Amino acid sequence: MIQEFYQNMKQQLPEGTILEQEPMNRHTSFRIGGPADIFVQPATIDEVWQVLSMARDKKVPFFVMGNGSNLLVSDEGFRGMILHMGGNLRDISVEGDMIYAQAGAMLGNVARTALEYGLTGMEFAAGIPGSLGGAVCMNAGAYGGEMKDILVDAEVLTPDGEIKTLSVDELELSYRHSVIFERNYVVLAAHIRLSSGDKSQIKIRMDELAQARKEKQPLEYPSAGSTFKRPQGYFAGKLIQDAGLKGYTVGGAQVSEKHSGFVVNRGGATAEEVLFLMQQVRRKVKERFGVELEPEVRLLGFADAGM
Repeated sequence: MIQEFYQNMKQQLPEGTILEQEPMNRHTSFRIGGPADIFVQPATIDEVWQVLSMARDKKVPFFVMGNGSNLLVSDEGFRGMILHMGGNLRDISVEGDMIYAQAGAMLGNVARTALEYGLTGMEFAAGIPGSLGGAVCMNAGAYGGEMKDILVDAEVLTPDGEIKTLSVDELELSYRHSVIFERNYVVLAAHIRLSSGDKSQIKIRMDELAQARKEKQPLEYPSAGSTFKRPQGYFAGKLIQDAGLKGYTVGGAQVSEKHSGFVVNRGGATAEEVLFLMQQVRRKVKERFGVELEPEVRLLGFADAGM
């Protein structure tokens, strides 16, 4: 069935990229993950609609991903289709204080476009290594700023194939949450409203935050960013450190010695090693402090992740 679906896709999508048995370690910031049966990078919004319609019609399992910066894919990979929004759909345009960007645009590129046009309010996002679509889904944030502070609306594709525009209120954004996942929507594009500012001051602030990231985060190793969400009233990294787990290692996976909130790939780590390490961290923090850590990293292709 997958092979027949693959051949049909190749005929139907002349502009997009379609690959078979594509290793996912090429497409995740963890640099981990086995092959996806089919890996598709649509070139247009119409192709996104077409790809998903075909998958649903043929009952082919699928997963929509952005930049792969918040994702752990199993060593066995994914049986079905990966729809990669971050490959082609990257258009960014500016009109007045409004930025329109497609879902595959890198968040850092959108922030740098804002700088180019002298628009302030998005400095916090300049160093977040994800796509705009992923940022909307997760209400990405850093250094006191969140997407909900600057979003006007998002264009989404519903499971019924309808394209809708949802206002920021309708997206129901909260800490690392939106209605996107629970309603199985796919983000296509979004509007962001900023304010006029001084380019030099915007650049100074972006540089300050970039330096802070470099000093505090283990950017020298592949990771998926913050491994766990911030528990109410606590900081995940501090709980992990206080539990004596800084530097805790399983194979090539390690709780960062620089920042305990990150699990890093020190070299050759497998998905199973990362997953086992995460499970041990959750167990030990729960035993020590009675706090249940919730993964911020999304897990894909695991039969039973136990998370």
